[in-house]
Formats: sequence, C-alpha cells, structure tokens
Amino acid sequence: MKKIGVLYGKERSFPEALVQKINSMQVPGIMAEPVRIDKVMQGEPCGYAVIFDRISHDVPFYRAYLKNAALTGTAVINNPFWWSADEKFFNNCLATKIEVPVPKTVILPSRKMPADTSADSFSNLSYPLDWEGIFNYVGFPAYMKPHAGGGWKNVYKITDMDDFFSKYAETEELVMLLQEEIVFEEYYRCYCVGGKYVKIMSYEPRNPHHLRYAADFRPDQKKLKMLEDIVIRINQYLGYDFNTVELALRNGVPYAIDFCNPAPDADRASVGEENFAWVVDTVATYAVEKAQHHKDGMDNLTWGEYIKKSSSKQKLY
Repeated sequence: MKKIGVLYGKERSFPEALVQKINSMQVPGIMAEPVRIDKVMQGEPCGYAVIFDRISHDVPFYRAYLKNAALTGTAVINNPFWWSADEKFFNNCLATKIEVPVPKTVILPSRKMPADTSADSFSNLSYPLDWEGIFNYVGFPAYMKPHAGGGWKNVYKITDMDDFFSKYAETEELVMLLQEEIVFEEYYRCYCVGGKYVKIMSYEPRNPHHLRYAADFRPDQKKLKMLEDIVIRINQYLGYDFNTVELALRNGVPYAIDFCNPAPDADRASVGEENFAWVVDTVATYAVEKAQHHKDGMDNLTWGEYIKKSSSKQKLY
C-alpha cells in the first residue's frame, strides 16, 4: 500500500478535504492520511510514498523531516530543498531571463543589522547606497515587501522618498524588495499544480481579504492561453508542484507580481466553493499520479528546468 500523507498546521478545510477526496477515488493500492510523526531517525524512510507539505515553511523541524523523507525516496510536494533555497528576488531575476515581464525591482539590505553581526560584517556594502539610482530605476509610487515570506505581511505602499525612509526604518532585520507599482486593468491569481494544471482566478488585491476573489474579470480564450502559458513556464523553471502566480495586466501586458507561493491559500472560506473544489480535485489527482510513479529508494522529487539545466551544463534559457 502506497500512502499519501498531508502535512499541515492550523488550516483544516483544505487538508481534510484532500485526504477525503483521495480516499474516495478508491485507487487500488493507494490511500491518504494526515502525516503522523513519532520519531525521525537519520536516513530512515518515513513510510510515505508522497507527502503534500502545507506547513514546513513555518516549522523548521518539519522541513528537516521532509528532507530526510525525500532522501529516502518520498515524493515531497513541494521539493523541500528547492523551497529552502528559493525567494522572491531570485524569482524576479529568473523571470527576466525567461521572457516573463516583471515590475522593476531592487533588493535592499536589512535596515537593522542582523543578530551576531557588526558594521565589519558589511565591509563590501557601500554606504550610503545609491539611493538616487535606486529611486530613478523603480520610480514612485512603489511597493516594499520582504524578499522572502508572504501572506501580505510587512507590505508597504511607498509614495515618495521621504515616505520610503520612514517606512524602511520600520522593517528592522527584514531584507526587503522595492518594486515598481503596476497600475493594472485586470488581475489574476493562478493555481498551478504539477507544472501542467492551471486554474486562472479573477482577483482584486485592492479589496478587503474576504472579497479579493469577488472580482469578475472576463478574459477571452486568447488571453487565457497567454496567462496559462506564463504560469506553466514559471512553474516548470522553478520546479514547484503546487504554487500560485499573480499576474497584473497593464496595457494588455501580463506582469508577474508574486509567484513564490508554494503554500498558497486554499481555504474554502476565502477562495470560494468553485476554486476550492478545483484545487482539491486537481491536487488529489496529481498526488495519486505521484504515488503511482513513485519508486522505492529513488529520487522522486520534482526539479525545475533551472536546476536541471544547471546540473547538466546546458544553456539555461
């Protein structure tokens, strides 16, 4: 029997529905359950063919558990090694190489020195930074947000230079991105599962959280295909099994705004019944596919095109 485990934290609607859906499919030799951990021994299998991860970004113990599980053959969704290495600034840098439009973006050192560092730790950093060059490149208004993390935490709208320095002072040890504002006509949040299944959802980030999926943009088939192609290209290069991509259309051009969301919101109450049903059914289908193709003791992880081409010394883009 190949077991599919779901690893999760406080959320309930999505993980519970996912376990129920997989088991209701009655695929011979495959069953699903919440992951159970009573001990973690180095180099020992965990007993799961597949683990769907919803929480290790917040719990370092779980991330270490998943890396050990992957090393011993578990197909972890998403790849914990890549997830540990990735962050939003790299995503933007990669997008510039694979012909995906992104806002002009710079990365900023933390306003406050990290613990266990001193001024000597930053000997290679110019002081002051070339603020004039940075502001001329990005422009105002702009947005400032952490280079890692999500959930709309510590996100600032910046109106001018004085506003920037005032808000930058609040960010303490966070490494931040300063990003061009894209004034959009349409906005979409897109689930991508397995680098091939895409759900394009109208989304209005300017609405209160509970109303963001109440948007009603109506893309035609040509536009849907364009958006889908971008979403698949991004996820295949990054190597995420499950991710969301946010696309803002300005003058008909889709800009990838945020596309490092390997544990995206999938709660029934926030995404709505139709989107919830799609993501449960599609993730269940993909998890079963991974279990069916699982090979004991082998590397069953998904690796993106960026890593695969790097390791084989191919041209990256």
